Amino acid sequence: MKPAGSWPTQGVEARSLRIERKVSNYAEIALPVASCRLRAPKDHEVIVEVLAAAVNPSDAKAATGLMPYAVFPRTPGRDYAGKVIAGPEALVGLKVFGSSGDLGIRVDGSHSSHLIVEADAIVPVPEGLTMQEAAGIGVPFVTAWEGLSRAGLPASADTVLILGINGKVGQAAAQIASWRGARVIGVVRRDEGYVGHSNGPVDIINAAHDNVPARVRELTAGTGASIVFNTVGDPAYDMGQASMAAGARAIFIAAVERLVTFDILAFYKGRHTYVGIDTIALGSVASGAILRQLVHGFATKALRPFPILPHAMHPLDRAYDAYQLVMGSSRDRVILMPQGFDPCT
Repeated sequence: MKPAGSWPTQGVEARSLRIERKVSNYAEIALPVASCRLRAPKDHEVIVEVLAAAVNPSDAKAATGLMPYAVFPRTPGRDYAGKVIAGPEALVGLKVFGSSGDLGIRVDGSHSSHLIVEADAIVPVPEGLTMQEAAGIGVPFVTAWEGLSRAGLPASADTVLILGINGKVGQAAAQIASWRGARVIGVVRRDEGYVGHSNGPVDIINAAHDNVPARVRELTAGTGASIVFNTVGDPAYDMGQASMAAGARAIFIAAVERLVTFDILAFYKGRHTYVGIDTIALGSVASGAILRQLVHGFATKALRPFPILPHAMHPLDRAYDAYQLVMGSSRDRVILMPQGFDPCT
C-alpha cells in the first residue's frame, strides 16, 4: 500500500469491462475486459480497489441502450465493495461499500478492478459482512429506503403492503418496514412464502388465486394498507390502489407499460399520496448518505444482506455469464469479483 497522499507517477492500471456502444438486444452484448491507467484522484476523491461488485438489472438495461441517458463508451456497474488505496490519510486502507445512480450510467462504474469515487460517497463496511454481501446491498436497499422515507418512514401503526415482495427491492422494503415496527403484507404470484429476512411475521397473499384487495381488507379489519410499495409497476397497479387505506401512500419504482387508468376521484377522495422513485437520479454522495442511515441496522443484524451463493459469483473475465443470469431474471444476487476469488474477503 502506498503512503497516504502519494500517487505513483505511472498511476494505477485498472482492468475494466468496457461497453463501446449500445446494442439492440441482450444477445448482442459484448463485455470485453480492457486495461487503462487511472488518472490521479482529485482532493475530494478516493480510489477504491474493487473486491466485489453487484450486477443489477439496470446495468444490463443500460448496456442495451434502454436508458437514453447512458453514456458510451463506459464501464458499467453501480454497486461495489472494496478497499481504499488512495485518498485522504484517514480513509486509506478502509474497507468500504457504496452505490450510485451515476456510476456505470453516466460515468465509469464498478465493474472494474479499481474505481474513482467521491470520498463522501463511501461507507465503512459493517462488522461481520463479507465484501460480497456488502456489494449486494446497494441498489435494492437504497431504492427501498428512498421510497419509504419519501413516503414517510413506516411506524408501528402502519401496514405496509409490498407488491413483489420476493424481489430484491421487495425484500429490502420488508426488512426496513419490519425493522421500524410496521406490519408487513406481501404479494406473490406463485405458491411460496416470503423468502427473505424480517423482524416480524409477514402475511403472504398469492395474487394467482386470491383477491388481493379483499384479502388486504380482511387482514386489516377493513382498513387497508397505509403504505403500498409497488415494485412491479402497472401489472399490479389496480390491485395496489384498491388496497389503500384512507390517507395512504403509494410508492412506484417500475413500469412495464407506461400508461394506467388513473381514477382521480378515488385519488382525492381517498386523500392518497403517490411517490415516484428513480434511483438513477441519485448520485454517489446521495446514495452513500442513504447507506449510512442503514449501517446501524446491518451492524445489529436487524437488517441482513442478501445471501451470496457460490454459483452467483464470477470473475471479471466471466462477466457475460453473470449478466446472462441477471437478464434471465435470476433471483440470486449476482456478484463480480474483479480481483479474483479470495475466501478471506
